[in-house]
Amino acid sequence: MLEGAKSIGAGAATIALAGAAVGIGNVLSSSIHSVARNPSLAKQSFGYAILGFALTEAIASFAPMMAFLISFVFRSHKKKGKSSSVGIYLCK
Repeated sequence: MLEGAKSIGAGAATIALAGAAVGIGNVLSSSIHSVARNPSLAKQSFGYAILGFALTEAIASFAPMMAFLISFVFRSHKKKGKSSSVGIYLCK
């Protein structure tokens, strides 16, 4: 049961990548609109667009990191003794 919950948690953590894709699309769309409105500020707005892209991409890197943490680092601690064998049979 714990392994199934870990898989669901890792899958839910990767949903954040869709939000990052929407964020990057918004940053680049806003950059195109600002250059279309005021072409003389194209250099300055391009710098801001790259900064926004980098920050959005940094947040997006946390989603796979959390998925890997949930999948591989967090382990269940099983107690040794008679009660652990009963717990193993109940989980199957």
